[in-house]
Amino acid sequence: MRFSTERLARASAGRPWATIGLWLALMAAAGWLSSQYLADALTTDVDFTNRPEAKQAQELIDERFGEEGLTEVFILSSDEATVTDPEFEEAVRSLQAAAVDGGTEAVTFYDTDDPTMVSEDQRTTLMPVVFEETGNLGDHLPAVESLIEQGNDSEVLSAQSLGPITIDEDFSTIAEEDLARGESFGVAVALVVLVLVFGALVAGVIPIAMGAASIVIAIGLVALVGRAVDFSFFVTNMITMMGLAVGIDYSLFIVSRYREERFKGLAKIDAIAAAGGTASRAVFFSGMTVVLALIGMLLVPTTIFRSLGAGAIFVVVVAVMASLTLLPALLGILGDRVNSVRIFRRKADLGSDNSHRFWNAITRRVMARPVISLVLGAGLLVAAGVSYFGIDTGFSGVSTLPEDSHSRQAFEVLSQEFSGGQNSPVEIVIDGDVTSPEVQAGIETLQATLASDELYGPSQVQVNEAENTALVSAPVRADPQGELATSSIDELRDDYVPDAFAGSGATVLVGGDTALNKDFFDLTDTWMPIVFIFVLGLSFLLLMMVFRSIVVPLKAIIMNLLSVGAAYGLIVLVFQEGVGAGLLGFQQVDVIEAWLPLFLFSVLFGLSMDYHVFLLSRIKEHFDQTHDNSESVAYGLRTTGGLITGAAAIMVAVFGGFAAGELVMLQQMGFGLAVAVLIDATLVRSVLVPASMKLLGDRNWYLPRWLQWLPHISVEGRHEPSRVVVAEREREPVG
Repeated sequence: MRFSTERLARASAGRPWATIGLWLALMAAAGWLSSQYLADALTTDVDFTNRPEAKQAQELIDERFGEEGLTEVFILSSDEATVTDPEFEEAVRSLQAAAVDGGTEAVTFYDTDDPTMVSEDQRTTLMPVVFEETGNLGDHLPAVESLIEQGNDSEVLSAQSLGPITIDEDFSTIAEEDLARGESFGVAVALVVLVLVFGALVAGVIPIAMGAASIVIAIGLVALVGRAVDFSFFVTNMITMMGLAVGIDYSLFIVSRYREERFKGLAKIDAIAAAGGTASRAVFFSGMTVVLALIGMLLVPTTIFRSLGAGAIFVVVVAVMASLTLLPALLGILGDRVNSVRIFRRKADLGSDNSHRFWNAITRRVMARPVISLVLGAGLLVAAGVSYFGIDTGFSGVSTLPEDSHSRQAFEVLSQEFSGGQNSPVEIVIDGDVTSPEVQAGIETLQATLASDELYGPSQVQVNEAENTALVSAPVRADPQGELATSSIDELRDDYVPDAFAGSGATVLVGGDTALNKDFFDLTDTWMPIVFIFVLGLSFLLLMMVFRSIVVPLKAIIMNLLSVGAAYGLIVLVFQEGVGAGLLGFQQVDVIEAWLPLFLFSVLFGLSMDYHVFLLSRIKEHFDQTHDNSESVAYGLRTTGGLITGAAAIMVAVFGGFAAGELVMLQQMGFGLAVAVLIDATLVRSVLVPASMKLLGDRNWYLPRWLQWLPHISVEGRHEPSRVVVAEREREPVG
């Protein structure tokens, strides 16, 4: 039997309590799965699923030297004593003993006599502590905090630490706080917008409840699938963000269509079925386009992209299913009580020209001058996107954390008094006969080259017992995640290493945390065009089948690329070039997060297609009835303009809440998402779409003869419910 959203909506509304009971059972099961397995399913580690050079180097180090573990550098200072004073040494030795008793390895200046471990004024020394690698950085946080507390409790020392454990803790804590504020702000604004759109509190609460149900079940799915694969710690935030966005939007469109059909005179069940055959069907295909866009992230061979992509797909699929079944069941129970707790009464009937006079006026003006409107609108977007060509990508790093964060304070001391990369040096692995004269000469040349470069601190050489591998490590005098440090990796790989080891017969790999970052940047650059082609190609095919046109999907892709490109350009303009950054409360930085362009494209392309499908479904629905292109475009714009604007306002609020945080990466992400959605819902939908559709006329629906075999899967659906005149007292509350 052919899948029908109309029949599914009618069936769900006909058995509402059974449907709601099933969803409550799913939510309960998801809650239990989350409580039992979610913690074990999440990890703070980010890894490659392929083998770039830095990963090969790390694997070789682990194989030949044993696993390195996690190095946390403790910075021990005194206002009065120096490292030569007995009380200073005694305090440091005591802290070292506590670290060793805790099962770690700790080395001090008093063990090595290494002058690079002491500051110039002799009042600060470093104590690297190596923790066992467990796969979860948070496991070692209590031990780090205990050592810092013990150091600060001494009468001589003050203690700080910097390393992967403390950096991860600061980033995670601040990110969680930023995301929590963003989510709370988004939900509050969403409720206000929904109440304004519907004019009733109950109708406004339903979409938020649908979003919440989708989020709970999607997180339960992560916990379940996490039994087999690990997910990034931030997948729950991705699920919440996407769940609020699509869950609320989908419900908004369906509830609005139900109210419209009720006002036209349909009986309750028929109105639910009519909404199911039109709005719900649009939701289904819209959700498919979002999923296709998000699949692009699954192609990228890193755990972070695959985690975020999978989590977003889970919540979108659940939100679609909830909109197709749970929402009709709720409407079946509530009926016209969906309009309870009215905030205000509308002055015009839903669906009439008078109720959409603002959007109708805009549409008529744009379509009266389509060429001018199209040129001006597209020109503005192209101008906004020009700055993207000057983008520099990287990681903001610890130096962009808030000034009161422990990691940044420790990093600044380490940068001023020592070498900023002391906790994550560059590591050059030489695989070959280390005793051969050629390899020995190569190591000496490499060390001399590093010594002559002010970017690097003193290098050290370590040889394994089999004498078939050597490890040259050197701290980088820069933020290990910053642009200066990562750009040095290319110089090492392209110049320093080849010049030193030419003709030696050894295999030389450049690794370390900074090299891993560089390989990540290169990987995103490599996969970005692949993801673009994949997502654009599949989206074109889906929209071509849905609307039976090659013009509609081509225009949709071009317009979405224009809005995404404008968002890219504005991100560079504000964050990299600093235009308006201070006014908006953002931090100007040297680079844009390397993962952001690909992430934004996948998310924004899907969400933009959401609006396009909703708009075009109403246009196509009216066009099939009238075959009047101009009137159909005007009808589609005026009946969806207010809803799309309300939906966009909700998304802008959710994403803008994230942008208001302290982390630069979340500021960039939130700003990019918010501005792209705003552009898409206003300039693209109200100017570019009507102008282009007016110019093309009936050619909008052109499908070559050799493609006429495509199946008819129209997004607008077909429904022929019996119209029942509803009593005036029953109709009046709808709106």
